Amino acid sequence: MTTDTPHPPIDTSRAHPARVYDWLLGGKDNYPVDEAVGAQLPPQAKDAARQNREFMHRAAAWLARQGVEQFLDIGTGIPTEPNLHQIVQDVVPSAKVVYTDNDPIVLRHAEALLVSRPEGTTDYIQADVREPEGIVRHARRVLDFDRPVALSLIALMHFVPDEQDAHGIVRDLVATLPSGSYLVLSHAASDLYPELSAQVTAEYARGGIQLAFRTRTEVERFFDGMDLVEPGLVTATQWTQPGLELIPEESGIYAGVARVR
Repeated sequence: MTTDTPHPPIDTSRAHPARVYDWLLGGKDNYPVDEAVGAQLPPQAKDAARQNREFMHRAAAWLARQGVEQFLDIGTGIPTEPNLHQIVQDVVPSAKVVYTDNDPIVLRHAEALLVSRPEGTTDYIQADVREPEGIVRHARRVLDFDRPVALSLIALMHFVPDEQDAHGIVRDLVATLPSGSYLVLSHAASDLYPELSAQVTAEYARGGIQLAFRTRTEVERFFDGMDLVEPGLVTATQWTQPGLELIPEESGIYAGVARVR
């Protein structure tokens, strides 16, 4: 893995989504300010974090089995094994993965933990999804944008409100991908469990983190102009492929994978 990004300071006075997510997953790479947010969330929040992670595992493995060898993962979060590159390189050892996150603590852990198989490559850039041009410019150093790339936006875009043009950001990122690429996206729902969603949004807001949960129709817009693969846009616990049986479980997260035309 290579990176030319210097180490910026870690702000431990404000909660950060990546560190709250780490706490929800039972990780140790968070601070009291992050735990304070997570501890006030309803119990279902831990289930949601786990469900989201499991969806990422299934989707990444499926894409690798389809022959996708390049992945751009934005909003990586603090490494929790197995990481995306471990999933895909188990299937395609030569796979290339570029990770992106805007929390300095993720950068520090990425340098230590995101170690590729010898045949493959992992890279990391500290950047924000609101800076799509810079992310793609860096990713082009590692990934060949003349060949299919899987763009992974896992539980990320609900941290980007409409006034920051969440749909436009995704549209701009997808526009850089060649035909045959894929978008993998999961997003918290506002219309499946409205009261629970309102509670989660309020608790994050108290911690200084803005959330923008969306309806199914609003989430589906992220896939405009693409072809959703089966089973379509469903909840995270419903997204699976033939031959893989899942235990039925309620979820407040929408998830989907779509092919770029």
